[in-house]
Amino acid sequence: MALHRLTSITVGVPNVAETTAYYTDFGLAPVGDGWFATRDAGRQLRIVTAPVRRLIEVRVGADTPDDLAAVASRLRRLGVDSDTDGPTLTAYDQATAVRAVLEVTPRLVQESVPATAYNGPGRSERTGSRAPGVLRTGRVRPRKLGHAVIGTPDFDATTAFFRDGLGFKASDYIKDHGAFLRCSTDHHNILVLAAPVTFLHHSSWQVDDIDEVGRGAAAMLEDHPERHIWGLGRHHAGSNFFWYLKDPAGNFSEYYSDMDYIVDDQLWTPEVLEGAKGLFNWGPPPPPSFLAPEDLAALMTGTHSGTS
Repeated sequence: MALHRLTSITVGVPNVAETTAYYTDFGLAPVGDGWFATRDAGRQLRIVTAPVRRLIEVRVGADTPDDLAAVASRLRRLGVDSDTDGPTLTAYDQATAVRAVLEVTPRLVQESVPATAYNGPGRSERTGSRAPGVLRTGRVRPRKLGHAVIGTPDFDATTAFFRDGLGFKASDYIKDHGAFLRCSTDHHNILVLAAPVTFLHHSSWQVDDIDEVGRGAAAMLEDHPERHIWGLGRHHAGSNFFWYLKDPAGNFSEYYSDMDYIVDDQLWTPEVLEGAKGLFNWGPPPPPSFLAPEDLAALMTGTHSGTS
């Protein structure tokens, strides 16, 4: 694949100070000018001022300038203008006004994290000691940005922009409602959702394992139980463990681990999922506010206050 990762997102919110404090608690490292860094991939989230909460920009890594030229050609066939300036290409999804910037940048190489030893029936991989997950005391810090989820009033147009224009590949679909699209070996880096208005549903951040998912959420909820949205559970599409929280602007953020990797496109067949299977394999049922965020009506009328 000529594209190789989601490098960063820029999110606009009305309440920058509160939202900045939230993502610092979440484990991202403030590095100045509204940017936050992950452990392995550097600057990956920028928080800026906007009248309502929204996804402003996604940046995607590409291998060569020839890859940008191929994207420009595909976008022209869709009737979408783009601008190429040296090692970057910029284009806008007309349905959501999200800015996509493709940049020629090195591929991310993550150091291997040793797998946790789990005991099981007839299998004693850990003896004479407590599980490593219960001995950890350091704060949870996400390894990298995994994906962003965009609500769009024109599902077909936004899906075509990312898939047929930018060159993302389809991993799975939720019938008539969602498209899981990837620009890396991760199962998905963008999820396009049909919605009555443009909005950022959530951003998702990789941690080491299920213990880090639970530890991260527990720490976030200790003094702020109102942050809880949905978890702990395991998705079907992507297979990852998840726990969702809500930032002060109303965006959801997800700790995840154990995402499906698709390293050979010929060995993966996208499914069209229906019902609850498209959302989760096990865990508590999603709350109504996850399926339809409580501020959607305000976003539609432009009266969103940026508080939760």
